Amino acid sequence: MPIYKYQGLSSAGKNVKATIKAESINQAKQKIKSSGVMLTKISESKDGKAGGNFSITIGKSISTNDLTIATRQLSTLVKAKIQIVESLEALSDQSDNPRLKVILAEVKQKVNEGSSLSKALSDYPKVFDSVYVNMVDAGESSGTLDVVLQRLAEFQESRLKLGNKVKSAMIYPVIMIVVGALMMGVIFAFVIPKITKIFVKMKKELPTQTKVAIWISDVVQNYWWLIILSVIGGFYIFKKVTSKGNGQKKWHSIMLKLPLTGEIITMINVSRFCSTLATLLNSGVPILVSLKIVRNLVSNVHMEKAVENAQVSISEGGSLASPLRESGLFPSMVTHMISLGEKSGELEPMLEIISDNYSDQVENKLSGLSSTIEPVMIVFMGVSVAFIVWAVLTPLMQANRI
Repeated sequence: MPIYKYQGLSSAGKNVKATIKAESINQAKQKIKSSGVMLTKISESKDGKAGGNFSITIGKSISTNDLTIATRQLSTLVKAKIQIVESLEALSDQSDNPRLKVILAEVKQKVNEGSSLSKALSDYPKVFDSVYVNMVDAGESSGTLDVVLQRLAEFQESRLKLGNKVKSAMIYPVIMIVVGALMMGVIFAFVIPKITKIFVKMKKELPTQTKVAIWISDVVQNYWWLIILSVIGGFYIFKKVTSKGNGQKKWHSIMLKLPLTGEIITMINVSRFCSTLATLLNSGVPILVSLKIVRNLVSNVHMEKAVENAQVSISEGGSLASPLRESGLFPSMVTHMISLGEKSGELEPMLEIISDNYSDQVENKLSGLSSTIEPVMIVFMGVSVAFIVWAVLTPLMQANRI
């Protein structure tokens, strides 16, 4: 059900700003009038961007989990032979997410006015991506919308699971780096300066390591703001340079060659490529359209180019496996299985097997990466602390001998 924002005057003469749900703008006006408010302005809320209600305007974003649950519920309702308009209305009423509630209400209104579900969903690209819209379109065309929606929910869950694995693997190293940097900053900003006063009173020539520690302490104390600005500025420049053009190509090429992360990046992209392509093909989306969608989901520009070449090859009557093999970026086992799938007419099952296999390998590699990073970080922190202790204790021991 659409949501309308309105302004008016109450019977006490106070300004009123609020939202109201109604089937149409005329019905909304009648409801507002019956509540004793003199209406001055009314308009339909669009995607939660202009609502009078604060929670709708700012409200929480639509997570993949929210969308997956709604998709699975819609699949169940459609499978139970409930009309799509009624199903969307039920989803809108049951949703706990304010933004999703508004969007579902607007989608329901558009479908009620004669639009197809896929066309209505395509008006919200930030919520329903090209994979979602094209799969729904294929489901509507083939009359298997409930099956496609179920498959779409499962696909979203697997993609969310893979993303969570990557995030979980990165949490520990990031925490270690942040905590380590803060600890070193506190030591050099507050601890070393106090000890330095003792060294000054000694009036003795200090060891090189002590001079280095004092110099680092002075820099941290006097130029901490410049260090922070340099880190932020360096990160911004790095992101800008590596976000497009030759800088992006060079960085993505380096990432694929890195000893620990290169293999993981390749596996993640292969798993994403195979799982998405298999899901789209199983849902009835044409292979050229599927490859165009999948190409935009591959995060590495060189692998994306390989998929683009495969798309061209298919359009010219060639194979999918050959351009991927020629790129040298896709493992030989992957291209071999895709080639077998093409020859046997079982491409979709082959892609699913590859996706499942690489998803498991990604999990194992990420666990191994975490196990490798942990001792490296501990050794680094140990060496840093040992240097500080060495720099501080050496002059004190020399003074005791004197």
